[in-house]
Amino acid sequence: MTIDWNHFTPLSSLVGGVLIGVAAALLALFNGRIAGISGIVGGLLRPHRGDVEWRAAFVIGLILAPLLYRVLAPLPEIRIEAGTGLIILAGLLVGVGTRYGAGCTSGHGICGLSRRSPRSIVATLSFMAAGFATVFVMRHLLA
Repeated sequence: MTIDWNHFTPLSSLVGGVLIGVAAALLALFNGRIAGISGIVGGLLRPHRGDVEWRAAFVIGLILAPLLYRVLAPLPEIRIEAGTGLIILAGLLVGVGTRYGAGCTSGHGICGLSRRSPRSIVATLSFMAAGFATVFVMRHLLA
């Protein structure tokens, strides 16, 4: 794997990371909730009274943010080098892993690590290792 240094954007990456961190901190500070996307969306699928509004606002913000960004700058090209079946299988595997791991990368990797949660440290190391292994197998053993 190589880095395309002509299109590497450390400043926008830093700004994006800061925005994610600030959003997660504000949600925890003002709502007492963890910004785990799977838990937020899961709560919309099993709604409870008084718990839908903030979840819907969070998900709407996730959808609107890139649309608003598009006004300021062109969105990067999206290139997916996999078929529909493989994408569906990958999505299902991520969903199973999210349920099995009691959270997703945003919940464990961003919010859990910042709170020094031992469970989140193990979960994050596990899905990072699984991702590395998957890329290695797919690109070097099965390619």
